[in-house]
Amino acid sequence: MYQFLEGIQSPDDIRKLSFHELEKLAEEIRMFLIQSVSKTGGHLASNLGVVELTLALFKTLHLPDDGIIWDVGHQSYVHKLLTGRMKDFSMLRQYGGLSGFPKSCESEYDVFNTGHSSTSVSAALGMTRAAAILGEDKRTVAVIGDGALTGGMAFEALNDAGTYKKNFIVILNDNEMSIAQNVGGVSRYLTRMRTRPFYFKLKSRLEQGIGKIPKVGKSLVLLMKRIKDSFRYLLTPSTIFEDFGFTYLGPIDGHDIPFLCQVLERAKAIHGPVLIHVKTKKGKGYKFAEDKPTDFHGVGAFEIETGERNCGGETYSAVLGRTMFSLAEQNKNLCAVTAAMSDGTGLCAFGQLYPDRFFDVGIAEQHGVTFAAGLAKKGMRPVVAIYSSFLQRAYDQILHDVCLQNLSVVFSIDRAGLVGEDGETHQGVYDLAFLSQMPNMTILAPANFTEFSDMLAYATTEHCGPIAIRYPRGGNSVTYTGQSLKPFLPDVVSRGEHVCILSMGHMLSVAIQCKDMLADEGYSATVVNLRTLWPLDSASLQQLADGYKLIVTIEDGVKHGGIGEKIMNLYHGRARVLVKAHETGIVPHGKCEELYRACGLDANNIAAEIKQILSEV
Repeated sequence: MYQFLEGIQSPDDIRKLSFHELEKLAEEIRMFLIQSVSKTGGHLASNLGVVELTLALFKTLHLPDDGIIWDVGHQSYVHKLLTGRMKDFSMLRQYGGLSGFPKSCESEYDVFNTGHSSTSVSAALGMTRAAAILGEDKRTVAVIGDGALTGGMAFEALNDAGTYKKNFIVILNDNEMSIAQNVGGVSRYLTRMRTRPFYFKLKSRLEQGIGKIPKVGKSLVLLMKRIKDSFRYLLTPSTIFEDFGFTYLGPIDGHDIPFLCQVLERAKAIHGPVLIHVKTKKGKGYKFAEDKPTDFHGVGAFEIETGERNCGGETYSAVLGRTMFSLAEQNKNLCAVTAAMSDGTGLCAFGQLYPDRFFDVGIAEQHGVTFAAGLAKKGMRPVVAIYSSFLQRAYDQILHDVCLQNLSVVFSIDRAGLVGEDGETHQGVYDLAFLSQMPNMTILAPANFTEFSDMLAYATTEHCGPIAIRYPRGGNSVTYTGQSLKPFLPDVVSRGEHVCILSMGHMLSVAIQCKDMLADEGYSATVVNLRTLWPLDSASLQQLADGYKLIVTIEDGVKHGGIGEKIMNLYHGRARVLVKAHETGIVPHGKCEELYRACGLDANNIAAEIKQILSEV
């Protein structure tokens, strides 16, 4: 079926192919990716866009002595295919299978683990400088997308890299946001001129020759440079990278393999930092992904012929968007802030209806949080919707700019707890531990959509001070009839005499299953939906503990520093407390059901442990 792809095991095989053969290989790679991801799900559009770029890098670099760091890493499927992992794609993002991101434990060609954005330039610069110190003739190339470039860390790294006096290459993969006007033939011509060997030789010889002219030599060289730069500034795209100290090459057609290879070879010969601006098309080669690249960025299984996907039912993200729209009609001060996740967080429709009150700050979580603090300081009521694993990046801003000033910022924390196939870099298991350490912070966790809507209404209209509402990915909404929500006191779902189970958020479904399993063994359990996770309602919890020798807490977060540990300290000396949480935050990729079982957070495991303790008591 594949003339070239099945014979590729390493970059050595790529270097042997002609440009014509590489173009055929690119077609086969796209065919394979579409077929494979349609079954397993994954990041399709971004990978279809970097096929030729990856081939050019493999053709011109000497891997694994050289290295490539893929920013974020979700576009590394082609890289994995070309490094002997084709047979593993049937288990892509499955438990025990191939990761959807670069992992050093998988291959020597994955030189740095990535998963969050804007880290590649920093890591690549560090590895490049280390190689120089160690006397190694090795280079590490950073590939960063235009979206990731909005992260402040990327600009910090570019600022530092601009002072580096040896060769260092950054590739800007520009597949959506226009950061520089493409002036077509003039730009391409000047780029070709600047990347040909004679350009550098002639430039060097002219500068050396003119520089030797007595008295005026150095002044003439400086004047020539200013004239050259002025001419280039008029005809070429943005020179922000040159202001950082980089030699800028681009924009380059990211699907022209021969030209990409030519530019890469010339970039390797430049002394100092180089930025190659590559224009690619996200989703290239698959019409549905080209037309809707956002929909096919991270996608589940789909029908290749139609592009149809199973989108599932109601989700917490959708409830956020719908509730925000309803609340905004009554509250003119309500606004929304997100970090390049308007679709993922459910706020896209809100942004269209209330554009003056919707702020997508790009991949800049730190800025987004402090920006929201500024909004709140002036009387607005901002809702900051960010995934749990990405909110970690704004730890200092939450503490310093929001909590210490006791500002009324609402943190709508999507993807809290395990998220599944994206793996350890995306599991949202740390927010409870770090947010509960912060002054003035309140943390709520809904067990279903109704609670979530009510909590949002309370947080945006009644609560004073910072407040976070954490909820899981998708639609894990527990059906039960709760008591009056406000002020979100612990809600007793069922009463029993042998054990009291305190559940947090969507883990209520596990608690109810445990109760039913225990009943089959002759034990009755009280199940409590905690709802307000922090600060603890000590009076209510002390009252709930009366009469029980065993208290069980269930939370979808890390154990150390989590809410369960705090409850255990509260009950110290009064009852035995079994804290069920993630022992570490390192949870691999796979379906959530498999991961909960592996972590001992499924109903079977917890019920068995409870029965064992009760039999001993």
